[in-house]
Amino acid sequence: MPTPRSYLPDALAGLSIAGLLLPEAVAYSGLAGLPPQAGVIALFAGLVCYGLLGRSRYAMVTATSSSAAVLASATLALGGADAATRIAYASILVVGTGLAFMMSGALRLGAMSSLIARPVLRGYSFGLALVIAVKQWPTLVHLPVQSGSFLPLLQELARHAGAWQLPSLGCGLAALAGLFVLGRIPRVPGALVVIVASVAASGWLAAHGVALTGPIHLVLAPPEFVLPPGAHWLPLTEFSLALMFILFAESYGSIRAFALKHDEPVQPSRDLLALGVANLVSGALQGTPVGAGYSGTAANEAAGAQSRLAGLAAAAVVLLLVVLCLPWIERIPQPALAAIVIHAVSKSLHPGMFGNYLRWQRDRLIVFASVLAVTLFGVLNGLLIAIAFSLAMLIRSLTSPRVSVLGRVGAHDYVSLARFPNAVTVPDTLVVRPEQPLFFANADPVLAEVRARVLAQPQARVVVLSLEESPDLDTSVLEALGELCAWLSARGAQLRLARLKDAARDVLARAGFAQLPAAALDYSSVDDAVRGQRIAP
Repeated sequence: MPTPRSYLPDALAGLSIAGLLLPEAVAYSGLAGLPPQAGVIALFAGLVCYGLLGRSRYAMVTATSSSAAVLASATLALGGADAATRIAYASILVVGTGLAFMMSGALRLGAMSSLIARPVLRGYSFGLALVIAVKQWPTLVHLPVQSGSFLPLLQELARHAGAWQLPSLGCGLAALAGLFVLGRIPRVPGALVVIVASVAASGWLAAHGVALTGPIHLVLAPPEFVLPPGAHWLPLTEFSLALMFILFAESYGSIRAFALKHDEPVQPSRDLLALGVANLVSGALQGTPVGAGYSGTAANEAAGAQSRLAGLAAAAVVLLLVVLCLPWIERIPQPALAAIVIHAVSKSLHPGMFGNYLRWQRDRLIVFASVLAVTLFGVLNGLLIAIAFSLAMLIRSLTSPRVSVLGRVGAHDYVSLARFPNAVTVPDTLVVRPEQPLFFANADPVLAEVRARVLAQPQARVVVLSLEESPDLDTSVLEALGELCAWLSARGAQLRLARLKDAARDVLARAGFAQLPAAALDYSSVDDAVRGQRIAP
């Protein structure tokens, strides 16, 4: 039976992490274009719901910078500049995100985060962090702006540099410097220290024109979901799904990273349901979307958390802070909140993240295209363009015919002649191997390349096709193989298939091509196929 002493590490972790989460929650409300209480409500919803239903011991489910930025972009696209309309859309979108999470969990679609490739996420995170940091600059300098897009906003900021308010800028830069310095000291809630200091100086700052947070109305009213005039369900559904994908990719990345670190199992479908309930509750109470951000989860682990009780303890501490300190929270200078957002996203702004892609010479175009897509086309369109570009590059790779001619080294091994030119070949036998799985989009060009190899070696009477890269064959591949068999037969040659997977062999046996009898399918190795030695059935 657990003892009070066993709860102590979680209680201390919750106490420590609350000082980071509360200021970030208020800051992310502004980033989402919502009142300050939206982030506080989301913080409670995320911590309590995931603490009761989730499975990760370390995940801190709160408002995140990426989801706040996406929500702001979505509500701006749907509702324009009208604040009341944007708030109405925000509640519907967050609830829609929760429903999408729960439906995905019920269907056990926990692996769907893999649909967004890691290079896309890396580039998207970098570009999004850049966009978020630039969008906080008007708050930092207390400058009303008209532009919402990245490049026009940069131009407007530069054009009106003379109108920047120096006291506001000084407050923001001092807060930012404090956050970076305190961030190097373990177990010190830098955000809380900076907030306390800025609140202490709020009277002097307000007298010099620095804007403060203002009233926070924490009133739990019954949810009202009134679709604004002219609204359509299709874009709402699309934006909700986009929010869900981004939140789950971010959350699952954090949860999986710490599960691997501590040798714990991951239950993605259960976490989908927990995140769904958390977003459903947050949206019903007019909060922001919530997910398991990496920075909060890492801070929770570093604070010594042992179980999900740390999140519940953090919720209790935040509740206490809100009840006792709400008047002071309302006096937080807005430049300090902007500094917290910039500091939070700065972790994604390290150019070193591109180092591996440049060194490995893989996926470089995808990473840089993702950064450009977000900065040029916006948060939502940028993500969709980046995903589409990564899929296009994948299709391009899979459909580019790459066929190796093989030769023998040693007694039985067959390797590529391009890499091992001294490998032995048999004059009347051609051994070829497609270097990618065969499917409908590449079957014709790959087998056309095989024909070209046969024409280059006209004395070949046996063509061995090694299909170890193809776990299964679709109908387009079957038809193309049938055509290849007929073509070879007309030239007086025969086709033998080596290293077939079970599913591929079964479908070829059912196809029953006259020029490809069962005897041509039962070769367990390339060497057996060359020698004509079938495996016993």
